[in-house]
Amino acid sequence: MNLFSEIREGLHISWAAIRANKLRAVLTTLGIIIGIVTVTLMGAAIQGLNKVFLTSVSAVGTDVFYIQKFPWFSDEPWWKIRNRREIYIPDGQSFIRNANPAWAVTLQSVGLRSVKYEKSIATSVVLVGTTENGYLTDGVTLKDGRYLSASEVDGNRPVCVLGADIANKFFPNGGGVGQRVRIEDTGFEVIGILDKRGKFLGLENLDNSAYIPITRMARGFTFWPGCRIVCKVGGLSKIEDSKEEVRGVMRKVRRIAPADPDDFSVNSSEALIKAFTRMSTVIGGVGLFITGLSLFVGGIGIMNIMFVSVAERTREIGVRKAVGAKRRTILIQFLIEAATICLIGGLIGLSIAWVVTLAISKIFPATLSLPIVGIALVVSALTGVIAGFLPAWRAARMNPVDALRAE
Repeated sequence: MNLFSEIREGLHISWAAIRANKLRAVLTTLGIIIGIVTVTLMGAAIQGLNKVFLTSVSAVGTDVFYIQKFPWFSDEPWWKIRNRREIYIPDGQSFIRNANPAWAVTLQSVGLRSVKYEKSIATSVVLVGTTENGYLTDGVTLKDGRYLSASEVDGNRPVCVLGADIANKFFPNGGGVGQRVRIEDTGFEVIGILDKRGKFLGLENLDNSAYIPITRMARGFTFWPGCRIVCKVGGLSKIEDSKEEVRGVMRKVRRIAPADPDDFSVNSSEALIKAFTRMSTVIGGVGLFITGLSLFVGGIGIMNIMFVSVAERTREIGVRKAVGAKRRTILIQFLIEAATICLIGGLIGLSIAWVVTLAISKIFPATLSLPIVGIALVVSALTGVIAGFLPAWRAARMNPVDALRAE
């Protein structure tokens, strides 16, 4: 009998044995089911987050620097950086005058405000005070109208550009440009409406925003006295050199002595990527630990049930060996049985994970892909082979004379 025939016969015998003990087989797979559900959901969550994160970062731009008082992430003690000087609008204007002409530079100040139009109101709107280059640094595009102009920024003009969700709420039939809305108690003319942008990291709604001149923002629309400088250098190959150039310009603006440390931070999406990578690693590590624990428990259960199966079928093994069955044939039969039980558990676990993924996909960016499904099935089959090897080996080495004596 060749190997293919042995595998085919092993599948037939294994399936018959599993069908004869359906309840026992299902109960045995509980640990495998939990492990596969865990590894599948963890993989789907991480893959979904990766996709959303990369989309969000690419939308913002990987060649954009944010010059701010505080770093986004730092190992430095907070008391060493809390007394840094604020970055004010004059600092930003001086930076723009000294900046590389190839850069797109804007100033930003952010706050939360309510926006009203007639009887409609939009709450918790992200109000962004910015300059005429804001559309370049933020990567936004206009659906209608235009963006802020330099004269409107310099003249503190009460004009605004609305995000897509606010515009759709106030002007569902279009025609928002030229209308007047109220931000808190101040009237603003709508000069532009942005295209839909979606959510950042699947959480923050970028379309629930409004843009006004930063000079107008400073007149009572923010509780934060400072601002941040946003600088788009253009081109990934220039990022490292440009970061040092940006840092040098800011040190010149702040008149920092060569021996003194920076009293500002140059943040970029690189920091977000590193932080996200660390977070993904931690989540993945926890998931692997839980998965490994579940599969270990499930593997022990499979091993125990296979020992029971070998004990119950001792006489059958003796008869098969007496009529010429090889050790390899017996070994393959029980390995296939263990792997089949685990694959059943894997399929049940995948079904549960698929249902859960569908249920949460509307509120959480989980994606169940074919590679994840393939990995889950391979892991479940390998668990069965590893857990079933010792019982299968014992069955294969059984003495046919002793086996035939068994009652």
